[in-house]
Amino acid sequence: MNKATMNRQKKVILFLCNWSPHAAFLHLQDDKRDIPDEVRMVRVPCSGRVDRSLVLKAFAMGADGVALIGCAPGTCRYGSGTPTSLRNTDDTGRIIDLMGIGQERLRFASFLPEQSDDLLEFLQSFLNELRDLGPTPVKALAEEAAKVKNVVPPKDAVAALVAKHEIHACQDCGKCSSACPLALVGKPFSARGIATSVINNELYKKNVQENVWSCLTCGLCYQRCPSAVNFPAFIKDLRNLYRKNTIHGHEAHAGFLHSLMRSMASPEMIPQRWREMPKELQIDDESKVLFYGGCAPYFDIFFGKHMKLETEKILFDSIRLLNFFDVTPRLLKDERCCGHDLLWSGEAEHFMKVAALNVERLNSLGIEKMITSCPECYMTFNTTYPEHGLKLNFEVVHLYEFLEKEIERGAVAFSALDRAITFQDSCRLCRLEGKAELPRKLLENIKSKQFTEMRESGNAAMCCGNTAWTGCDSYSKAMQVKRLQQAGETGADLLITSCPKCQIHLQCTMQDPFRSEELQIEMQDLASVIVQTIHWK
Repeated sequence: MNKATMNRQKKVILFLCNWSPHAAFLHLQDDKRDIPDEVRMVRVPCSGRVDRSLVLKAFAMGADGVALIGCAPGTCRYGSGTPTSLRNTDDTGRIIDLMGIGQERLRFASFLPEQSDDLLEFLQSFLNELRDLGPTPVKALAEEAAKVKNVVPPKDAVAALVAKHEIHACQDCGKCSSACPLALVGKPFSARGIATSVINNELYKKNVQENVWSCLTCGLCYQRCPSAVNFPAFIKDLRNLYRKNTIHGHEAHAGFLHSLMRSMASPEMIPQRWREMPKELQIDDESKVLFYGGCAPYFDIFFGKHMKLETEKILFDSIRLLNFFDVTPRLLKDERCCGHDLLWSGEAEHFMKVAALNVERLNSLGIEKMITSCPECYMTFNTTYPEHGLKLNFEVVHLYEFLEKEIERGAVAFSALDRAITFQDSCRLCRLEGKAELPRKLLENIKSKQFTEMRESGNAAMCCGNTAWTGCDSYSKAMQVKRLQQAGETGADLLITSCPKCQIHLQCTMQDPFRSEELQIEMQDLASVIVQTIHWK
């Protein structure tokens, strides 16, 4: 192997604090020490400024290893830089371990200015370990946006998009705007305005781009449209057209979750899921029924710094319910993301790569049925894959469908739930899949003190304020405040959800330091509530 090839395969990104560590690094350069050629140094004001998204992006762009080099404890010029860097390293390490990259490829170290020899020894040791590990399993993802910016989509592509979704059928009646939750909280947003602008080939206008990336794709406008214009699908394809022409939109959380999902398109990357299962759960590696979990474990780690999340508990409770009905499911230990967020944030190319890998892997298992509790996974496998010509050779079932059939057979009962409850619908399951009544049939079995629907519920339910991690602004926060206020108006002390992202977005809003007390309400997933109360007669 020649040196150029070795360097390309063993690229180490070194995020180096501008203070003590940089002084140590300068000593190495001044003394003409043998700094490994594979090291790419990125000088930063403080290692604590290197957030998790930047670390993951380095891996997504092909780094074999990443090191954060900060100041020794107690010497940080900013006070909190070293502990912040340690926390970010730990969080990101746990996530890349789940992804299959391996947390041993990420390191934090601290050095004083006089410790240049120790710094060099660290770099050489880290590089030797990376050589033993071999190349990263993540295929480097090219950043085309760095080459060309804001290229206007060609007119023929725009015309084809307008024809595909019959945008000319828009009657300019305004029913979409009167239903849109973003417009109702004051955002200058108009679905029909976007439609008109696209027809006039005005996609390059700043306000049009802003609105395309702000759309929640929640489906309320589609439901109200007298011409049945599928606006969410139109926005999805429009975002893809934008990205093809390097008009990039908003990626919340500095793009961390998008980098995670893009990495799933690498065939060599083998995720390492389901390693911390409760011991009482019964699993069968030969079962004809597969339970598909989704991305909840990644969410719990990523958002755990700001709020106490337990969305992975939804998966464990779902398996408990399957066990209750004598189903011992198979779990896919190398389970990937379904690709939902990639597609709905305009990355159709990466979505198709992830989806193709999923179809090949899942079809090889010999299963007859796949059950999932995630609304987005369900819609993606059940509807989106077939729409894109991807055929699964087994049945896709949502957990609620399974539970409804099993409960209808009788012989089960429910203990009293001493709580007043209300329910938050998932946009994907409720409107885009047309199953608003499915969770309500299950809710009817729960013997709560009181069940009161919020003012906007069922097919008219308000979205939780975000989708596909494409944006998060003051208007989406206003929506979430409004939704939590509606929950409080019902007198409920428990808000039951059906989607892990609803819990994340609503719980995030509860962290508001000025309105926290007003907005607080306990949340549990429907599967978790059922598992607490169901029993055999």
